[in-house]
Amino acid sequence: MKKFSLLQKIRNKIRIKGTVSLSIANSAKIAGCDISIRGENNRLEIEEGATLRKSQIEILGNNCSIFIGKNCIIGHGCYISAKEGKKVVIKVDCMLSRNVKLMTSDGHPIFQDGKVINEGADIIIDEHVWLADNVTILKGVHISKNSVAGINSTVTKDIAKGSIVAGNPAKVIKSDITWAEE
Repeated sequence: MKKFSLLQKIRNKIRIKGTVSLSIANSAKIAGCDISIRGENNRLEIEEGATLRKSQIEILGNNCSIFIGKNCIIGHGCYISAKEGKKVVIKVDCMLSRNVKLMTSDGHPIFQDGKVINEGADIIIDEHVWLADNVTILKGVHISKNSVAGINSTVTKDIAKGSIVAGNPAKVIKSDITWAEE
């Protein structure tokens, strides 16, 4: 693991302001991505065999992190955002189709009686999860292994192991499944 290679720097738009720990695998394929990291004590880790194409990674604030595990595929137009000191973890062998969004924050604070009422929360995607086109994963969601989120779903709650969810908000439509990339 290392920092961005010269080729990765040429093939992507990378902006870093502040302190960041980078761990980018030599075999990670990253092309046409917009990577923006701003703040202190942030971390971006992309493991071996990961493929990212024409996607956006955003780490804003302090103590935020994004981890993309081995052999993950991140499709065109995906948006992965870690803010408010939170983390996004995508474990091994996951597949994010086109235009998938993962956001640890609502983007702007909402106040009631002087207190923030919409604090951010971590997103955890376990091993071998498939997020179909246009899926949105909101803050605080944990998706367990072997699960699938159907096209155009908005996931607002945790998903149990081996489940298919669909809809807005997403609801379980099948259980005890697994899937294969073909």
